[in-house]
Amino acid sequence: MKKNLLYIPIVVLSTTISLVSCNTSKNANTNLPKDISERPVDEDSQKYDQAQLDRLKASIESEVSGEKCTDANDWTFAPMGIKSCGGPQQYIAYPKKIETRILPRIKEYTDKVRIFNEKYNIMSDCIMVMPPTSLKCVNGKVRLITPENN
Repeated sequence: MKKNLLYIPIVVLSTTISLVSCNTSKNANTNLPKDISERPVDEDSQKYDQAQLDRLKASIESEVSGEKCTDANDWTFAPMGIKSCGGPQQYIAYPKKIETRILPRIKEYTDKVRIFNEKYNIMSDCIMVMPPTSLKCVNGKVRLITPENN
């Protein structure tokens, strides 16, 4: 009889500890994201850095697209961005009158893309983007003429 009385508190204590520990582990990870893609964007993430590059590129393209093309001789082009295996990502046309303002921004974008590629070991298609052969004004917008779309 004394043995039974001794087992009851031990069984109750063991059961209580088990239930409390199971309940604690169930609620411990409620603040963690379920997947790495759901992780909040921070300044050290690839997603954040890509968004910064996209904003700079959009800003440059927006500045250029605000200019009306009436004479293709008033425009020129420059390589923009860099592929991880070398060569530009694209060419951008801009009016010569804003050259001193736009070229440093294009260079800044290209330098940031180079750093991004190195930081995240980005691989590219390594297809060479050929420079335009000329420029043409079409309905007030500049058009880069390449051998493919001549």
